[in-house]
Amino acid sequence: MGNGKTRVRGLAARAGGWSARHRWAAVGIWVLFVVLAMGLGSAAGRVDVKDSDQLKGETHTAAKIIEDAGIEEPASETVLIQAKDGALKATDSEFRAAVTAVVGAVEGTGKVTDVTSPYDTQTISKDGRSALVQFDIRGASDTAGERVEPVLKAVEDVQKDHQSLRIEEIGGASMMKTFDDAFGDDFQKAEYSAVPVALGILLIAFGALVAALLPVLLAVTAIMATMGLMGIVSHVMPMSETANSVMLLVGLAVGVDYCLFYLRREREERQAGRDAQTALQVAAATSGRAIIVSGVTVCVAMAGMLFTGLAEFEAMGLASLMVVAVAMVGSVTVLPALLSLLGERVEKGKIPFLHPDSKLRRNRGQGNRESRFWTAVLKGVLARPVISVVVAAGALLAIAAPAVGMKTQNLTLDQEFGDSLPIVQTYNRVNEAFPGGSEPAEVVVKANDINAPEVKSALADFRERAISSGASRGPVEIKLHDQQNVAFVYVPLVGGSDLDKAGTSLDKLRNDVRPATLGKVDGVEAPITGQVAGSKDFNDQLAGAVIPVFAFVVVFAFGLMLLSFRSLTIAITSIVLNLLSVGAAYGILVAVFQHGWGASLVGAEGVGAIITWLPLFLFVILFGLSMDYHVFVVSRIREARMRGRSTKDAIQHGVVTTAGVVTSAAVIMVAVFAIFGTLSMQSMKQMGVGLAAAVLIDATIIRGVLLPAVMALLGERNWYLPKWLNRLPDLTHDEAPEAVTRDRARDDEGERVPV
Repeated sequence: MGNGKTRVRGLAARAGGWSARHRWAAVGIWVLFVVLAMGLGSAAGRVDVKDSDQLKGETHTAAKIIEDAGIEEPASETVLIQAKDGALKATDSEFRAAVTAVVGAVEGTGKVTDVTSPYDTQTISKDGRSALVQFDIRGASDTAGERVEPVLKAVEDVQKDHQSLRIEEIGGASMMKTFDDAFGDDFQKAEYSAVPVALGILLIAFGALVAALLPVLLAVTAIMATMGLMGIVSHVMPMSETANSVMLLVGLAVGVDYCLFYLRREREERQAGRDAQTALQVAAATSGRAIIVSGVTVCVAMAGMLFTGLAEFEAMGLASLMVVAVAMVGSVTVLPALLSLLGERVEKGKIPFLHPDSKLRRNRGQGNRESRFWTAVLKGVLARPVISVVVAAGALLAIAAPAVGMKTQNLTLDQEFGDSLPIVQTYNRVNEAFPGGSEPAEVVVKANDINAPEVKSALADFRERAISSGASRGPVEIKLHDQQNVAFVYVPLVGGSDLDKAGTSLDKLRNDVRPATLGKVDGVEAPITGQVAGSKDFNDQLAGAVIPVFAFVVVFAFGLMLLSFRSLTIAITSIVLNLLSVGAAYGILVAVFQHGWGASLVGAEGVGAIITWLPLFLFVILFGLSMDYHVFVVSRIREARMRGRSTKDAIQHGVVTTAGVVTSAAVIMVAVFAIFGTLSMQSMKQMGVGLAAAVLIDATIIRGVLLPAVMALLGERNWYLPKWLNRLPDLTHDEAPEAVTRDRARDDEGERVPV
């Protein structure tokens, strides 16, 4: 496969060689890039996705009308006044006194406007036991949570004076404050704790502080640079807080993984008796190339989000794509420069009982350390590949089976938080007494003249038919904005917090009531928005994006694998195995969160549905991240095969020698994702559990059992490439460590690489 004249070729090897020769220049360029990206990003500022751009369809049209009209919708609040024992009615003097006290208390804060009494708006429940005082918080709605505290305090004081009644406040501002107090810090702590967790696992894996710090340093600097780039790019494609959080997760995962792959290979070559410069060149040519292949594949997967047409998904996809690209470039440039600078000092800060140095010295010249556990597993798998495939694939299909009945929806407040917060109980009480009242449909009516007789008649007719059609039980409220010729119609939907039933009511409004009333007036637009409408529009748009996104990711991943390994078989098996992994993750999600099987084990509740955005998000993220392991393992197998080993021996060698690094990388990912599985929000739990379970399955059953078993069954057919595909570009590498050693790690121009 190689003689004394074999030279390393390939982008990764060239980049690694250049960085090793120009160590300080490579480090300086990287630091300058990070600083410039952060500085320019800070100066540019970040533009976030606007409400009007979040969705397409009617929700988008409604938001656009409001935005163009310059109307700032305030944060609305509601105070529920309810008899505790049912004895008091809204007509009783004590009940009336409580209503008067609430109205006076909230007005007295000076923080509210448009306070309405239930006796004027008829917001009294049918049984007469409950009533609603409604008002708006002064100022911008997105910061209302910061100003609502005095109002909440005033309502609490009224409650103390009326113990026979239940007096509770709920609304956009109070929910914002409650969630920020309860979960805002919780979410940030989860993000920040991910780095110490990763560092702790790396300390165990490497047994040396410097070696453990390098992957974390690379990941953190890649994240910092990407945060700056997000600010610059956001002026073309707006970003969001969600995109920022996803970027941090993905950046930490791939940044640590890529550095781990590179560092472990360089260390492994030195432990095998090779000098530092040769070890570094081998790592550049092998692990470096695997990083590039993996990174490009992950970027392609993340780019799939750009085809959803959903602004939030597009922001997440672009942010993730950028951090993967930055981490990939850093891994093949600044990392070899740092390793060249550090040399043996990479082993500094040895941890007692963890650093394997003395043992490795005894093993020098004896080749790679191989995992005893995976050696034993592989022995059984390769001895009985048919049984292994049947058992492993059968187990994964069984785990994936519940996914067939997956139900997706935007989670309601009680589904998202359970009964962990008092405000959730208030939400449930309001919905029980006034179905749909806490989250009404909002009809945004725009006309040439909102006060024209035919428009006013149509609005009145719409209000009447909304109730007579069975879509609402009322009261239907109309707010006019005369100067802008816009009206807001608030329609409590029958079904309340049950999104399926509320969705049926929404369909009646859109398909029956509106065409028969407002739809008959020329020049009138009347898109219907609100939480239920937003959920439906989101689902419809996401459903339309699933096939294009899946097709894009699968086709391009297939093409990249085909070019990278020049094997049709490897490309096909890669896609199939990744799809099995994603399917198993879906099955676990449905079993735990939809059916509630074992939900208590992860501190979750069976909420009966998977949050709408998660399946597509998981597919893209997992399909990309799982390629890390797959490319790394298959590259090692191919490398061993090129060095003359039989396919079976190459499989054994490739899997057991990569077992340590794959295990370490998987443990880090599982630990980081599991942190998000501990949060109280069900959507974050679902994301954390789904990602952690998928990575665990991918690194064990897929890479440790199914992949070697399938490759053993295929034998030499693993390397099959039809003749008509021979004209494809050759992106493979043919570097073998022995050849590189004989060539003394010279670069493409024949120069020695200084270390």
